[in-house]
Amino acid sequence: MRNLTFFAAVVLGSAAGAMAQSPAGSHVVRLDPALDAIIAPDARIEILKEDYFGATEGPVWVKDGGYLLFSDQAANRVYKWADGELSVHLEPSGFTGNMRDVNLNGAVYRLGRLYVALLGSNGLAIDHEGRLVLCTHGDRALVRIEKDGSRTVLADRYDGKKLNGPNDLAIASDGSIYFTDLGVLGDKELPPSVYRWKEGTLQLLASSVQGGFANGIALSPDERHLYVAASRKIVRYDVQPDGRVANETVFVDMSQAKERGGPDGIKVDRAGNVWFGGPGGLWIVSPAGTHLGTILNERNVNMAFGDADGRGLYVTTFTGLVKIRLQQAAF
Repeated sequence: MRNLTFFAAVVLGSAAGAMAQSPAGSHVVRLDPALDAIIAPDARIEILKEDYFGATEGPVWVKDGGYLLFSDQAANRVYKWADGELSVHLEPSGFTGNMRDVNLNGAVYRLGRLYVALLGSNGLAIDHEGRLVLCTHGDRALVRIEKDGSRTVLADRYDGKKLNGPNDLAIASDGSIYFTDLGVLGDKELPPSVYRWKEGTLQLLASSVQGGFANGIALSPDERHLYVAASRKIVRYDVQPDGRVANETVFVDMSQAKERGGPDGIKVDRAGNVWFGGPGGLWIVSPAGTHLGTILNERNVNMAFGDADGRGLYVTTFTGLVKIRLQQAAF
């Protein structure tokens, strides 16, 4: 809790005028009255697990069973959080090879007091048959876990070249999978890109988004728009009838924000509000692009809506897992 309090003080001090609406001790900065219908004024962050993991990412709520799955990239595991208990769901998750066969240049990060290699799975999703789909960094592939536990590689190459390492994904109602290919290993053969997979076919949608790399990705509830995190921006595409995208537009520009942090994972609730980790915390932005408020947290990496009533927001924070309850169902 000490870190959360310190970080909140720093952020509040940097934008005191706009954030003075927040109650003392609140973990939520309110920039627009519309946020009150989404997050209660007295909402607080609940720490579920603190300073335990290597690098948590890619959470997904499994409705059929009522539990949360999330990646620990450093541990090469997928963890399960159910009824307040933590267990290992899948190991290995994103790297099944031999360490001697990979170029770790770019894959090793300093996280606190440790240096870790982020080779495990990243983004997770559940397809329409209840199967887990993973973005794997170490194996550089989009992978599906079948009901019998076997692995199916859906995509690991484009135009004959190895993918860099899928990072995040979103599954459409027709079963197609939109994903970003960022990668952490050296020897990259392709530019950072956004792809669409469907029935064994891989389509390139965009490369070097906004001159950089694409990270988090999400579809709007009506699947008319695709949101992608790129540098310190969220871009929005119009999804075409054939599943491709057009009309790249900057939806949110955070390039001038003074607080540290940039967009990573993205989620869109059923009302069309866009949630993502950004400068200073986890941003909530309306469908029209208005910044409604920010949830303060030390590190905001990725998130998932969950709980039986759809009102739980789970956030992976590299070393921990936290939760905040919402006013209304997000799915």
